[in-house]
Parts: sequence; structure tokens; C-alpha cells
Amino acid sequence: MIGFHIHARSRAVSPQVVTQFRGLPVANVSDTMSRMMAGGARLRPMHDGTPMAGPALTVRTRPGDNLLVHKALDLAQPGDIIVVDAGGDLTNAIIGEIMTRYAMSRGLGGLVINGAIRDSAEIRAGSFPVFAAGVTHRGPYKDGPGEINVDIAIDGMTIAPGDLVLGDADGLLAVGFDQVEAVYAATQAKQQAEAVMMQQIADGCLDTGWVDARLRQLGCGGVAE
Repeated sequence: MIGFHIHARSRAVSPQVVTQFRGLPVANVSDTMSRMMAGGARLRPMHDGTPMAGPALTVRTRPGDNLLVHKALDLAQPGDIIVVDAGGDLTNAIIGEIMTRYAMSRGLGGLVINGAIRDSAEIRAGSFPVFAAGVTHRGPYKDGPGEINVDIAIDGMTIAPGDLVLGDADGLLAVGFDQVEAVYAATQAKQQAEAVMMQQIADGCLDTGWVDARLRQLGCGGVAE
């Protein structure tokens, strides 16, 4: 049936790639991707802020329904991030404490819900990564339809099954399977450049001359020569 199907995931980023990216600031990874990729400012960490990294197992479901999310929890491999596009609707919670604890027991890397959660106090007190768009006490339905392991999009950010998913206090980001090596190299270079700037700030010798140069280039008046 169209729109109601469970697909097999054909590829996923390796544990080595996940380890490389774990702990890198999402903002710096985003900068190296031309600041064009983002999961939307609404998707916030609902846990204690522990960073998240892992391969995506994607779910597209009808808003307010979590039948396919339950199935995804059984299919996911240790380290996987279950990424659920529930349309961003906040009327009904897609997951709560029980499903979160089940995900933890299976060794998953985190949950991303483009929709609402509940039992937020319990989730907030824990370190298991849960990102969501909002909170409501109203529970979900379990009727479908939905799909597992299909390409999804959240606020314009596409996520394919097996892509790298990252999250921290600044939000959520996906890195395409074929882009991880280039993005990692660029992010490492940015990390090194920022370390130099931080040292210059500490030493009181940071050169900010580029600001006036840029203003003059843009035709801003009143900039000292």
C-alpha cells in the first residue's frame, strides 16, 4: 500500500564516522555546509543536553500516530537515531517515557520527533537524547499509515536512511552519507581556526580589522580610513 510500508535500509554511516563527529559543535558542522542545512529552530533538546550522533532510521507517520514508531524501535540497531517526521503537529504526543526507556534499553543513539512528546519532566532529567518540536499531555493513536526508511524532510532539511544525524544544545543537523568525509575535514579545519582565535582573544591580540574593511567594501559611510 502506498504510504504504508516498511522498507529495508540499504546503507548507514559507520561507527567510526559517528565517533569522529561525536562532540563536534553542530554550529561548526553547519557552517562548513554553507549554513544551508537545518532541522528547524523548533526542534529542541528535551533531555539534559547530552550531544547526539548516529545513523538515521527514518519514519514518516500521520500526525498524532505512532504505530510505525513502535515498529521502528524494534527494527533499529544499537546507535541508530530514529528520526520521525510527524508533520510538526503538536496536538498529540508521539513518544513519552515508556518508549524512551525502551529505546535506551535497545542501545539506540537518540530520538528525533518532528512533533510533540509527553512525560517531558522525566525525559528532561535524563541524558538520553530526545529532540522534539513541543510537549503535550495528549497521547497518540496507533492506526497508521506511515513508512519506515524513506527520505524525509524537516523544515527543508532532507534526511535519508543511514545519513549522519547530529544534535546538541543548538539544534539538529543531518549530514548526507556521501558528504561525511568532506564535511568532517572542513569542520576539523574550522575547529583549528577557532582555537587560534580563542588564543588570540586570551592574549589580547585578536585582529578585527576585517570589520571596517568589509564595511568600506559595502559602501558604509563614517568608517575611519
